[in-house]
Amino acid sequence: MRKFYLITLLLLGLGASSLLAQDKEADRQDALFIKEIYNTALIDGQGYEWLRDLTSIGGRLSGSPQSLAAVEYTRQMLDTLGLDRVYLQECTVPHWVRGDKEIVRITHSQMGSFDLNAVALGNSIGTGVNGVQAAVIEVHSIEELEKLGPAKLKGKIVFFNRPMDNTKISTFGAYGSAVDQRVYGASEASKYGAVAVLVRSMTTRLDDVPHTGVSYYRDDAKKKIPAISVSTNHAELLSNLLQNGEVRVYIRNTSMMLAPKRSYNVIGEIKGSEKPDEIIVVGGHLDSWDMGTGAHDDGSGCVQSMDVLYMMRKMGYKPKRTIRCVLFMNEENGQEGSKEYANTSNDNKEYHIAAIESDRGGFTPRGFTTEADEDVYVKHFKYVSQWNKLLGPYGLEIKTGGSGADVKRLRSQKGILFGLLPDSQRYFDYHHTDIDTFDAVNKRELQLGAAAMASLVYLLDKYGLDTYKSEK
Repeated sequence: MRKFYLITLLLLGLGASSLLAQDKEADRQDALFIKEIYNTALIDGQGYEWLRDLTSIGGRLSGSPQSLAAVEYTRQMLDTLGLDRVYLQECTVPHWVRGDKEIVRITHSQMGSFDLNAVALGNSIGTGVNGVQAAVIEVHSIEELEKLGPAKLKGKIVFFNRPMDNTKISTFGAYGSAVDQRVYGASEASKYGAVAVLVRSMTTRLDDVPHTGVSYYRDDAKKKIPAISVSTNHAELLSNLLQNGEVRVYIRNTSMMLAPKRSYNVIGEIKGSEKPDEIIVVGGHLDSWDMGTGAHDDGSGCVQSMDVLYMMRKMGYKPKRTIRCVLFMNEENGQEGSKEYANTSNDNKEYHIAAIESDRGGFTPRGFTTEADEDVYVKHFKYVSQWNKLLGPYGLEIKTGGSGADVKRLRSQKGILFGLLPDSQRYFDYHHTDIDTFDAVNKRELQLGAAAMASLVYLLDKYGLDTYKSEK
């Protein structure tokens, strides 16, 4: 009996050694393939040249002729890659136009009269041709409005001047803690009789560049009032002037919302050879603000996603699962493209095991943030975290922290959602500005992002969400 036990233990040991050797060989093969992905991206990736062409179209605000030109350009580029299917998915999008160049001028202050660097926020109504003029009152939060009430706010221009928190290492965290004043400031101030709002630009630095971005009017707002963004330097100056007496500002903008327009998501895919019903999506949003040319936000994410499919074809890789690139329309001021995609996908009973969104700029990639339905997130996160040892040599880490505005609508399908996480320190220098142009993007950084996405797609395709070797 003792001899039998010894033999059994020996066989178990040999089996464990064999499995360990297989695991090491699989890791070696995966590491070699990921290295080949990076080589392809850095030597032969197409994203940078696609970005050059895409940004030459100009700003691509939903409903604009430029947005439709971008749809056709990217459709044609995807159509050259030898994919199994390239198609357009129709959606109806809001059509907001900026109108004439905004006039925002201090008309009364200790320094006299001068213009401010300012632009209308997206979805803002206009002042009318005669403009509006009123005294300015400064606040630092939406909550302050209730304390001041109509007695102090009626007939005034409310100036929201809460800076992004520079002590936060994550600039996206700083953005998230400040952006409510831009998104809902006008709607909330109107309840107390304000005639317009000025909002400090969402950036961590002091400069003369005004940043636009979406503003929404809540259903319970008493009326719609103009919403204007002011550069951080001029926000500081305006604040200082208010400490020393009354300041009056004149605003004229002719922004307006026109009738909704027909537009499209652009989709290309490689059909899976073994499990075609399991879908892995990569994507970014094709629309951009009318200021600048949307190079970082989000031309970079679009071309990186396209490059993932290009590299798979270039390397002769035949995926087990369906790999789909989706260029979403209307992320900036409505998200109608992602709503249409998710609704159609759910109606068709599709299953996305994973979706990867790139919408944080074309800077050096640091990893991926993740989210999923709460019923499956812990299991999924533990599972994909095992790949950190393969991604770590490229400076990447899979961590918690959300995915993206467009792919998060797929949570109900109970796959795992990723957001490409580049170094964020410079992103809000360019975000929603007229300096977000092609020359602001570094080719190597852009292509590293495409390689990071393709590497994660490879691992998800090879192993799915339930076949990867157990954590040792």
